[in-house]
Amino acid sequence: MQTTMKYSLLASATVLFLAACGDKKNQQQGPPPPTPVTVIEVQASDAAYYDEYPGTVVALNQTELRPQVTGYITGIYFKDGQKVVKGQKLYSIDQQLYSANYQQALANVQVQETNLLKAQRDVERYRQLDKQEAIAKQQVDYAESAYEAAKKQVDAAKAAANAVRANVGFATIYAPFSGTIGISQVRTGTSVVAGQTILNTVSSDNPVAVDFAVDQSEIYRFSQLQTAGGKKDSTFSLAFGKEVYPFFGSVSAIDRAVDPQTGTIKTRLSFPNEKAVLKPGMSTTVRVLSNSKEPSITIPYKAVTEQLGTYFAYVLGDSSKVSQRKLVLGRTVGANVIVKEGLQAGEKIVLQGVQSLREGAKVNAAPDTTYRK
Repeated sequence: MQTTMKYSLLASATVLFLAACGDKKNQQQGPPPPTPVTVIEVQASDAAYYDEYPGTVVALNQTELRPQVTGYITGIYFKDGQKVVKGQKLYSIDQQLYSANYQQALANVQVQETNLLKAQRDVERYRQLDKQEAIAKQQVDYAESAYEAAKKQVDAAKAAANAVRANVGFATIYAPFSGTIGISQVRTGTSVVAGQTILNTVSSDNPVAVDFAVDQSEIYRFSQLQTAGGKKDSTFSLAFGKEVYPFFGSVSAIDRAVDPQTGTIKTRLSFPNEKAVLKPGMSTTVRVLSNSKEPSITIPYKAVTEQLGTYFAYVLGDSSKVSQRKLVLGRTVGANVIVKEGLQAGEKIVLQGVQSLREGAKVNAAPDTTYRK
């Protein structure tokens, strides 16, 4: 019994001794050492960057070719996808029926002209008899009416002949303007219906247009760019992935009204396209150079931390402590980002070591020598 008690007292003494040693060790450790970081000084400068908008390449002039007469395609006089010039013959439709109808209409004109000549002679003879009072007045009136009717019948016959002749002309289809013609939708022998069958599409290709939507808040800005004239400088360019189109554009038109559903307005740019690289329907990125007249705060993007969609930077304060500063970010410019709100020129922010920091952490700050603005 006494032996057991001795062991219990010895164990308790050991626990107390170890606890005392632990407390003494903790007191000797003290607060954690400052976190080593590198800092940079926030500066304001003129930031040149591009605002980007999704755009679509469209032809300034484009039309679908449809027949104006019904019949069979008898000839195709171009190669698919080739350039055509205004007035170039493209398609022909069977003219036999329309030619026959035209000949019939011309024959009808001749018949009516013969009837007119007979009516004219009759009325002239009746007028002479009327002067001699050798014929009833009623017969003269009938002759006058027949003469007037014959003249109208001639006019009607000529109008019908002209209409049929137009159909003969419509049987041959010509290019309405210079441009590029697409792949034919019909082949020789295909039956086509007037006004319904689409034969092909012709579009102009130099210059071409690019349409994109602009928020209504930017209408004034783009109106000023349009008023500046048609000068093609580096303000407007196109990007296709990492490739940038080598020619610049200008504002061609701004739509008449804002779309009430989206709050945007369609804007159209014009670009040269001598080599026909730009094709209608292509998707592209419109880049609009934005060079603010007021200096902007620009910092490296890696100095920014994100928490639930909110952005922060660690600002170096007094006593070598950092505080988290909420930021409102703008456009990215390469590896940097424009800060709209949250920082002032002259403040110092942490660039390297942000992952190990928390609010109020003490740091051992050194100037960053790798950052070049």
